[in-house]
Amino acid sequence: MINKQSILLLTLFSLILVLSVYYITMPSEFDVKASNTIKQNTKQVNKENENEVISTLKVEREEERDKKIKELQTTLTKDDATSEEKNNAYEELKSINLLKGKEEEISNKITKQLKLENFVQIKDDQIRVVLIKENHDKKLANEVMNLVQSFFDNKMYISVKFQK
Repeated sequence: MINKQSILLLTLFSLILVLSVYYITMPSEFDVKASNTIKQNTKQVNKENENEVISTLKVEREEERDKKIKELQTTLTKDDATSEEKNNAYEELKSINLLKGKEEEISNKITKQLKLENFVQIKDDQIRVVLIKENHDKKLANEVMNLVQSFFDNKMYISVKFQK
């Protein structure tokens, strides 16, 4: 007599055999659809990686600024701080906010005119621009530099970096 384990094993084996035959005889349309889906997912991952670079740079900058702002706010709220220290802290807070606005304005202008993902960071007279683009184009870099310089009266040191 055949016991329950043998019947279960035979049933599972038959199921695996049927599924294997079905998989082998499956129409090739499924393979084409699957490869198209894989290509679309790859493009989305590449786009997410581009955004990830920009996001990482923005997060690092914001963390640095938040730390500086907290220090300045602490100085402003200290009872034993002199009025000169408080004024300096207030002026520095004001300049940080102006820099934020200027960076956003430049970034938006680059995005609007050149249609490129970008990151802009201003530090003293130095401006760092990171563009998400595979091809390193000198003409484009020069165009970005001129665009950025148009926002300032003084000569600024502008660096353009291309990121893939």
